[in-house]
Amino acid sequence: MQTPPWDSPLWIAGRPFMSTERARVTLPFDGSAVADAAIAGPAELEQALAAALGATAVMREMSRFERAEILRRARAGLLESAGNMADLITRESGKPLREARVEVQRGAMTLLFASEEASRLHGEEVPIDAAPGGAGRRGLMVREPVGVVAAITPFNFPLNLALHKIAPALAAGNSVVHKMASATPLSGILMARIFAAAGLPPGALNVLAGSGGVIGDALVADSRVRLVTFTGSVPVGAHIRERAGLKRVTLELGSNSGVIVAEDADLELAVTQCVPGSFSNSGQVCISVQRIFVQQKRHREFVERFEAKTAALRVGNPLDEATEVSSLISEAEARRVEQWIGEARQSGARLERGGERRAATLQPAVLTGVPPDARLMRDEAFGPVVSINAFEQLDQAVGMLNDSAFGLQAGLYTRDLESAFRIARQAQVGGIHVNQTPQFRVDQMPYGGVKQSGLGREGPRYAMEEMTEAKLITW
Repeated sequence: MQTPPWDSPLWIAGRPFMSTERARVTLPFDGSAVADAAIAGPAELEQALAAALGATAVMREMSRFERAEILRRARAGLLESAGNMADLITRESGKPLREARVEVQRGAMTLLFASEEASRLHGEEVPIDAAPGGAGRRGLMVREPVGVVAAITPFNFPLNLALHKIAPALAAGNSVVHKMASATPLSGILMARIFAAAGLPPGALNVLAGSGGVIGDALVADSRVRLVTFTGSVPVGAHIRERAGLKRVTLELGSNSGVIVAEDADLELAVTQCVPGSFSNSGQVCISVQRIFVQQKRHREFVERFEAKTAALRVGNPLDEATEVSSLISEAEARRVEQWIGEARQSGARLERGGERRAATLQPAVLTGVPPDARLMRDEAFGPVVSINAFEQLDQAVGMLNDSAFGLQAGLYTRDLESAFRIARQAQVGGIHVNQTPQFRVDQMPYGGVKQSGLGREGPRYAMEEMTEAKLITW
């Protein structure tokens, strides 16, 4: 690790590139300097787009085996650099080191699954002779890369969420311009170096940091880009869809994920999973547990158990091996969540524990009796706060769960299989997990939401369906 602050470049056309503009990257927990990161402007964006366009022919002609091999070598390179990568993730995002290590391992799995899907990418025979006039003719549908993919990624999982866009795009034979979150530009550059060492052709992956207004809008609107894949907020996602025109767009947006706990549930299991499901990465997870609905007979017992496990969490410096919860990405975000807690309390909610703020760190907060119109119930908190409300009947709980503009993932705890499947059918979400929290995700599964939670699905196989064009050939 270099002595901070060091200079961190962009990555264009297969090599590091220093721009004239810099931005200081700091550890969110205490504001200490980490690096001075190069910032892209219009000139650097143009170079990245030109390089990506130039690499499309090479990527298109590359065999499935060659693409898979590059992804496998990149996985090996990431695992070799795991310690350095985890340290970078922690320093730029404030994520506890133990969680950063998990993110690196998940990133390696994403690369592995993408390499396997690169080998399996295929079309299908179309039964042309099933129609009158089709006798003697055959049809073949093949899948071809779309071309240049723009990947725009957030700060909360700066490595793995980026790889969920980059790896499938490369596996399908595309080239990529990756716009990183401005707060977390370091891990993306290290990953670009790893890809280059793995044999990725120059220009196939270009990595930029910069503001949405300066380079983001131009990247999304550029005619050379054929698909935009974005993870972030609903307003930005809606803006991207408007700017993108007729090109393809996949969006993984916000959520206020809910959990239903029935009276027959294994309470110890539910509490043990829901506490980290609520507070890992300080709640800065799209599928973080934000709303918990517990059947009335078990509500108080659940709250007491939940409080006890929350009280045992170690809050502190993310570089400390023992830390389980650390700061939010900025003090402004911590103040916002603190304000939402205050508003809920003024509306009648009870703060059971936590909620104290020091700079960017907020003590994990547990509330009960939160009104349905409070922002903590309606919007995405993206912080270490959870509401635990009571319900009488399961049908009422489903209504409370669905009373949301979002629909990413949900959790349900019950021993009754019939009830589980009934609720699963009624829940308006992209995924529901029985006896598991909504934060459950393995990296090969289809992942995405309904309503304002987005469009399309991630997971290498499912992302590659979006990142390829279907072409029909008959003879």
